[in-house]
Amino acid sequence: MASSPPSASKPETLALTSLHGVGKAMADKLARLNLETRFDLLFHLPARFEDRTRLTPIHQLRHGQKALILGVIEGCQIQFGRRRSLIVQISDQGARIAMRLFYFNAQQQRALENSQWISCFGEARQGASGLEMAHPEYRAHALEPDESEITSDALTPVYPLTEGITHARIRKLILSVLASDLKQVEELLPTDILNATQFMPLAEALQILHTPKPEDDLSALAEFTHPAQQRLAMEELLAHHLALRDIKLKRAGDAAPSIHLNGVAWPKLLQSLPFSLTAAQARAVKDIEADFKSDRPALRLIQGDVGCGKTIVAAAAALHVVDSGFQVAIMAPTELLAEQHRRNFMAWCEPLNIKVAWLSSRLPAAEKRAAKAAIESGECQIAIGTHALFQASVNFKNLGLIVVDEQHRFGVDQRLALKAKGQTGAQIPHQIIMSATPIPRSLSMVYYADLDVSNIDELPPGRKPVTTVVLPNTRREEIQQRVQVACASGKQAYWVCPLIEESDALQAEAATDTAIKLSAALAGLKVELIHGKMKADLKDDIMQKFRSGEIDLLVATTVIEVGVDVPNASLMIIENSERLGLAQLHQLRGRVGRGDDQAACVLMYQSPLGQTSRRRLDIMRQTNDGFEIARHDLEFRGPGELMGTRQTGEHQLKIANIVRDQALLPLVEKTAKMLDEKCPDHIEKIVDRWVKHKAQYAEV
Repeated sequence: MASSPPSASKPETLALTSLHGVGKAMADKLARLNLETRFDLLFHLPARFEDRTRLTPIHQLRHGQKALILGVIEGCQIQFGRRRSLIVQISDQGARIAMRLFYFNAQQQRALENSQWISCFGEARQGASGLEMAHPEYRAHALEPDESEITSDALTPVYPLTEGITHARIRKLILSVLASDLKQVEELLPTDILNATQFMPLAEALQILHTPKPEDDLSALAEFTHPAQQRLAMEELLAHHLALRDIKLKRAGDAAPSIHLNGVAWPKLLQSLPFSLTAAQARAVKDIEADFKSDRPALRLIQGDVGCGKTIVAAAAALHVVDSGFQVAIMAPTELLAEQHRRNFMAWCEPLNIKVAWLSSRLPAAEKRAAKAAIESGECQIAIGTHALFQASVNFKNLGLIVVDEQHRFGVDQRLALKAKGQTGAQIPHQIIMSATPIPRSLSMVYYADLDVSNIDELPPGRKPVTTVVLPNTRREEIQQRVQVACASGKQAYWVCPLIEESDALQAEAATDTAIKLSAALAGLKVELIHGKMKADLKDDIMQKFRSGEIDLLVATTVIEVGVDVPNASLMIIENSERLGLAQLHQLRGRVGRGDDQAACVLMYQSPLGQTSRRRLDIMRQTNDGFEIARHDLEFRGPGELMGTRQTGEHQLKIANIVRDQALLPLVEKTAKMLDEKCPDHIEKIVDRWVKHKAQYAEV
C-alpha cells in the first residue's frame, strides 16, 4: 500500500482517513484502539516481537517454543471429539508435527488438501500424539517455496489489535506512516537532556521498535529492557508525572471551605475512646489538620493495612468539618462496608448530638425520602452510603468534605458526581481517599502524584499477626474438625466460597450447597449463610447475629471481603484460594485477628497448583504486611488491574510498566526539573503526546 503524499498539515492532527485505503469503517475500528491520527499509529507500540528470520527444523522443536517451520503436508482430516478440529500432519526430514484448527471452513480444508507444502509460525505444544501447533499463522504452497519467500529480514513486531484489524493490516499502516511522517516527529527532549540521561533520540527509538533488525537483542526486546523501549518508557512516565504535577498546581488555586480546628467534637470523641491512637494514626490526623489550615482543598490519600484504623482518622477530619458548619459525605463501594461505617459513626456521633443519615439504594422509599430531605436541609451533618449518595436527587446544603473508601472500586464518573455536588462557584470540597490496598511509592509517584499521601504503617498494639496455612482440599475433613474444635471453645469462624462461576446466582448456589454440607458435618454448630443475592435486611440480620455470637460458622461469598468487624472470629477458611488475587486474599484474611486471641487463616486449594498460584499462596503464608503484599500483587497483576483502572481506561500506559521500569522514576523527576529550567514550553507538548483525555485524567 502506498503512503499518502506529503501534506502541509501536521501528522499530529492528520486523521487516519488521510492514509490510502483507510475509509470511515476502518477508521472506526482503529478508533477502538485509541488510534485517531497518523501520529497515533507511530506511537502504537509493539506488545512483543517474533523471530521469523529463520526456519527451524521440526526435529529441533521443543514444547513451548515459538518458531517458523516448513514441511510437507502428509494428511488432512477432520477429527471428532469434544470439539471438532481439522488436523494437518506435517513432516520435515522424518520428523512430524500436527497443525490443529478448531475454527475452519470447507474452503480452507480444500486448499490444504490440494497443497503439498505448508509454512507455519506458532507455538509448539505437547499434544496427545506428539507436538502440535494450534491455530498458527500458515501459508499453503503448491510447490516447495524458497526460504527467502517465507522468512523476514527483520524481527516481526506484534501489535495490540481489535476485532476487524489484522496484524498484516496494522503493520502496513504503521510502515506507511513511518516512511512518510517519522522525520516530522518533534524531539521534545533537548540534546543536553538526552546527553545527561544517555537516551537515544525519539525518532531512532521509534524506527528500531517498528522495524527491529535480526542483530537487535531479542531477549532485551522481549523483556522491554532494550534502550529504544526504555527511551519511550521514560518519556511516557515523564508525561504522566508532568500531567499530575500540573493538576496539583492548578488545584492549589481552587478555593476551599474554611475549616477551623478549635471545635469540641473531636477532642470529646478522642477522650471517650477506649483506646489511644497509634503514632501512625496521630500523624495522619496531623497531616489532615495541616491540610485544613491551608486555603486550598485537601486531597489526601490515607492508605494502610486492613485493621490499621483508617476510619477513626476519617472521623477526626469529619468532626473538624462538622464543627466548622459544613456537611460530610462518606461513600463506600458495598452495602456491608457502608453499614460498618454507619455503625461506627453513629456510635461516635450520637453522644455528640451530631446527626448521621444513611442512604442506600435498598432503603424503603419513605426512609429514602426522609434521608434526602435531612441532607438537603442541612439537618443531617454526616451522610453515609453507597453509590446512592451521588444520585441526581440527592442535594447537599453545604458539603465541605468527601470521604471515599476503597476508591479504586468506583468509576471516575461516580467520584466526579459526588465532588460536583459540593462545588459552589470556585469552592471545592475537601477530599479524603481511604484505601486498604496500599500502593507502593513507585506506583503512587505516577498514579497519585496529585495527591498528598499519609501511610498508616502500624497496627493497634496487641494485634497478633494471623497465622496462615496452605492445604489441599483433600484435607477438608481435617479442616472441618479444626472448625469444630475452635467453635466448641467459644470462638467463631468464616468459611468463604469465592467466585467459582461468573454468575452471582450460581456463586450463591455453590455457597448454599457448601453451607448445607457443613451444617450436616458439624453437628451442634449453628451454621448460617450470607451472599450477595440476599436482601439487605436479611444480610444485616445475619451479620448482627454473627456479631452477637448467635452464629458459630458463617459461610459466605466474597461479599464479606470488606466491612465486617467481629473480634470473636478467629478462624478463616478460604476455599479455592488459588482463584483469588493477593489483595483479595489479604482483605479476606483481615476479617480475623481483630480480637485478643491468636487467629488463623486456612487457604484451601484444588490440586494441581500452577506456578503463579503456588507463588501467590506462598507469599500469603510468609507475610502479613499489606505493603509487601501490594508490591507482589502489582508484579502479578499490573498497575491497571490493581488500581481498578483496566476497565475504566484511566492512566493506561502504552509501553511503560511501573514495576519493571521503577528504576527510571528518579530520572523522570530529574528530567522534569531540567525541563522546567531549560524548555518549559515543551512540557505541555510532552503531556499532549502521551496523555489523552486530560480533563478526565485531571479529575481522578
